[in-house]
Amino acid sequence: MANPLALRLAGLVLLCMVVGAPIAQAAITCGQVTTRLGPCINYVKTGGALPRACCAGIKALRAAAKTTADTQAACKCIKSAVSAIPGINYGIAAGLPGKCGVSIPYKISPSTDCSTVKY
Repeated sequence: MANPLALRLAGLVLLCMVVGAPIAQAAITCGQVTTRLGPCINYVKTGGALPRACCAGIKALRAAAKTTADTQAACKCIKSAVSAIPGINYGIAAGLPGKCGVSIPYKISPSTDCSTVKY
């Protein structure tokens, strides 16, 4: 017969793992990032007029990034997205947050190490 204290401790550990797991994960998804930044694609390829929807998306993502995990998740998604889209002008992409009046703690670049980004 199993020790009742051991079963309770095992149950407590399992409960903590189930409840704590969502807390440790980032709240921002790549789907949210690509949806919010979709209006920016043509701008970061060719420049020109900066779409309002692009800046609105950047501001919404910055507001949603409330933790280091969120910020790193957004960074990884942006990095992955810009690497997958041909024709991105990385100079324009890097300046995009500033053009929208938003400060982010990393450069939009395929060489950015998102694991070092802090909130």
